[in-house]
Amino acid sequence: MLKIGSVLNHMNSITDYWSPKIIAEIGDKYVKLAKFKGDFIWHNHENEDELFYVIKGSFDLHLEEEIITLNKGDYYVVKKGLNHKPVANEECLVMLIEKKNTKHTGDIETDVTKSIEEQL
Repeated sequence: MLKIGSVLNHMNSITDYWSPKIIAEIGDKYVKLAKFKGDFIWHNHENEDELFYVIKGSFDLHLEEEIITLNKGDYYVVKKGLNHKPVANEECLVMLIEKKNTKHTGDIETDVTKSIEEQL
């Protein structure tokens, strides 16, 4: 029997900003949910693309040469190796889809970095 998941139930259980939680896996990819608020750090994923899909709210995705505003229902794929920094003025609910080996903050280790184990 297939398990039906509820994005809203998962979102209600997430209490920390910038701390993604894995809700499903599809082949070599994880589907994650996260709450954004404030500024994250500049980082990149050298070998992995990362998809952001906005479920609620909006945020600005700072890229090397531009800032993209993503609103509810929008998605954007950050290509591998591209420096990026999400910024949300208000709480924003986001779905992320990325390869299982994608490090939360790329090769940068900070106090906000979450391991895969912490995301389970």
